[in-house]
Amino acid sequence: MHVGMGMFFQNLGDAQSDAQVYEHELALADMAEPLGFDSVWGPEHHFTDYIMNPNVPQFLTWVAARTQRVQLGAMVMVLPWHDPVRVAEQFSVLDHMSKGRTILGIGRGLARVEFEGFRSRMEESRQRFVEYAQSIVESLETGVIHCEGKLYKQPKAAIRPRPFKSFRGRVYASAISPESSEIMARLGVGIMVFAQKPWNVVVKELDEYREVYRKAQGAEPPKPILVQFVAVHEDPAVAQEMFDRYVVGYCESTLHHYEFDNEGLAKVPGYEYYGKMARNITAHGQDSFIRHLAELQVSGTPKQVTEKLIENATLLDAGSLICVFGFGGMPNEMAKANAELFAREVLPRLQKHDVGDLGELQQTVAAG
Repeated sequence: MHVGMGMFFQNLGDAQSDAQVYEHELALADMAEPLGFDSVWGPEHHFTDYIMNPNVPQFLTWVAARTQRVQLGAMVMVLPWHDPVRVAEQFSVLDHMSKGRTILGIGRGLARVEFEGFRSRMEESRQRFVEYAQSIVESLETGVIHCEGKLYKQPKAAIRPRPFKSFRGRVYASAISPESSEIMARLGVGIMVFAQKPWNVVVKELDEYREVYRKAQGAEPPKPILVQFVAVHEDPAVAQEMFDRYVVGYCESTLHHYEFDNEGLAKVPGYEYYGKMARNITAHGQDSFIRHLAELQVSGTPKQVTEKLIENATLLDAGSLICVFGFGGMPNEMAKANAELFAREVLPRLQKHDVGDLGELQQTVAAG
């Protein structure tokens, strides 16, 4: 199994200076390759203390220059906030600089505060995501970007430098709606799962996507990538404390950042699911929802964490994991120890776990 380290750059309540957060997160990223991880990942967020990583390609370029082997993943680039030409150019350049180690994750965004900061209309995000994704993915194969979409008009333009190699098998979308699954499947885009929905819902959505993919491609889809927040300690009581304070704290920050309790989301085209979620939160209470999100993550002793991650990955038939070790206000030294213990006791067991063929993703790791 492929296992990556996710960097989160979270500074809840401005508990530290932003400079201290960056110093810590970059130090953790520097540890990933020596500790044996297969990849390093960065999410995109703007304007708040939730996550302070507004320029994912810039961060990944820094990692590329300091490493030889690990892959470099975006989890994810939020396409409606970007010019597609620039995204294609940035990832073509990064792939050249890293000799083909790049993984492009794409998504359409959810947080209202971020859409407002970019003066971008949430109700257009689904359509923009589909049109932008199609244009970017095709341009990274052909070296030419072009679109005659409903919202995106792009005359033919060359991507220079030309793509280093095919991105086939190296592009993942963080969510697939029924409306966009056909185009994503036709483009050969894989799925990146953030553990926020009940597992039975995720399994159902993945099964539907796989069916569409098989019809469109005449082949099996890439195995999903599963993102998990991890709290591991040799003492079960300490692991429980980490869960109660930091995993739950992260999940609380997620609820507030994305306004999962905002029933008004039901009125925004493309976000109807989240309106239903908000009504459920109103009916059962925020604490219940936060606890539900937290229990989708993984905590415990090394043995417990290993078994739970394998169980979750097997349930989804995932081929790769991205594990995040610092979040929810966790002290820097605890986050470092969390990652180190995981790398020492859990990582080798996960990497030995056979998940079958990972296609281009695994080939890239082996080449590195």
